[in-house]
Amino acid sequence: MNIIDNILNRPEFVSNPPVLVDIGASGKIHSKWKKIAKYSVCIAFDADDREFGYVENVAGGFKKLFIYNCIVSDKKSEKIKFYLTRSPYCSSTLEPDLTSLNDWSFADKFNVEKNINLNNITLSKVLENLKINNIDWFKTDSQGIDLRLFKSLSNAIQDSVIIAEFEPGFIDAYKSEDKLFDVVSYMSSGNFWLSDFVTKGSELLTRNDLSAITNNNFLKKLIQFSHRKSPGWAEITYINSFKNNPPIRNYLLGWVFSIIHQQYGFSLKLAREGMQKFNDKIFDDMKQYSVRKIRNDFFKLKFYKSILEKISKI
Repeated sequence: MNIIDNILNRPEFVSNPPVLVDIGASGKIHSKWKKIAKYSVCIAFDADDREFGYVENVAGGFKKLFIYNCIVSDKKSEKIKFYLTRSPYCSSTLEPDLTSLNDWSFADKFNVEKNINLNNITLSKVLENLKINNIDWFKTDSQGIDLRLFKSLSNAIQDSVIIAEFEPGFIDAYKSEDKLFDVVSYMSSGNFWLSDFVTKGSELLTRNDLSAITNNNFLKKLIQFSHRKSPGWAEITYINSFKNNPPIRNYLLGWVFSIIHQQYGFSLKLAREGMQKFNDKIFDDMKQYSVRKIRNDFFKLKFYKSILEKISKI
């Protein structure tokens, strides 16, 4: 049994397992959750169930899995308007800004095929119904309302979140959407630090111009593939800075999450602080593990550097 299993088998997590929230859960289980799924409670939402079939395949992978095929928003109304777009991954409670999107090659994915009214629930209401008092890992790709969903949580729950993942946009994809700068501004003012920032994008090439170049759909795809991508949105991850004196459970889980994110320096910091705050040998084991990971990264770099130097001399 490895150290992560040892930690998650402790009494702190048997009685209060990690809580993972996935809003906009289309596609597949979050790859970073595979090591902790069997110990965790997962709450998954997706109003557009055209790409929601994966849930049936992973249900047995979690300690508990709660699935909500409805809207989750910051509004308290029982029903809310939902825009079903050509691509299920672009469906949203916000209306696509088709005028602004017209310059982009992927604009047709946002074409609205149907407007429907769906059942709506707030995240706070879900937690209340499930008698869950915290969220440990908050992940959302809600097509324009990421920040308002996070802000809909109580301040106490927001402050105790250990990992927060968002996918906000740079461009005007939806009307009145939460933009990347909104998320960065809000999270930077709180108890979090930015761990990951991965820029995603599409081609600034109109469908009309693409059609003028060729009418062959296969060639169109090749042109799109070869054309330079421009930033359109980003996958960003924040980690709690642990400045609000959390309990031992959070330190243990924060260390596990930091290891998963390969933030070994921060995991070492948490292990050292845990050793000082709590009389528990596990933190010494965690410290040694973090140090080994940091050293392994160094030796890998040193090894590959020596290989490249040898190759350059050939």
